[in-house]
Amino acid sequence: MKGVVFNLLEEVVSRHYGPDTWDDLLDEAGVSGSYTSLGNYPDTEVEALVKAASDKLGTDRGAILRWFGQMAMPVMAERYPIFFAGHASARPFVLGINHIIHAEVRKLYTGAECPHFHLHETPDGAVGMEYRSSRRLCALAQGFVEGAATVYGETVQFEHVSCLERGDPRCAFKITWVGAAERPHAA
Repeated sequence: MKGVVFNLLEEVVSRHYGPDTWDDLLDEAGVSGSYTSLGNYPDTEVEALVKAASDKLGTDRGAILRWFGQMAMPVMAERYPIFFAGHASARPFVLGINHIIHAEVRKLYTGAECPHFHLHETPDGAVGMEYRSSRRLCALAQGFVEGAATVYGETVQFEHVSCLERGDPRCAFKITWVGAAERPHAA
């Protein structure tokens, strides 16, 4: 996993719980905590940090990942405003994730292994999303979508239609925008 993910995790934990909490998580996870944004690190390290946070807060892995995604998107909007520029709302931002956002991530971070999303608009105005990644971080994907909606001042309803974590053969979601009017991006 790219170091930028660890950097985002450190920043959101430090902003919301303080830098001492980040240090505690590093100690409990048994990881070094020296992450450069361009570096590659074992997925087991992020899993160890998520487990340490889960144990500390008494909540499950999915809730930790979802929270991280929700909190990371506003930080990403601060750090990488170019990713968010040109999108009137979270809907086109989400629909462009594979071809715009992840393409740019791969340019910036050589060797980045981004998940792939099969996206389609549904007749009822929702967006169907199939998540494909060996990392099984679908809760993080949900948090990222919810966080993106927050960046654009929107609210989404996110339904897990099927999920590997429930034993289904794949992860698929239905994303519905609440009050679906397109709003200009404020950042």
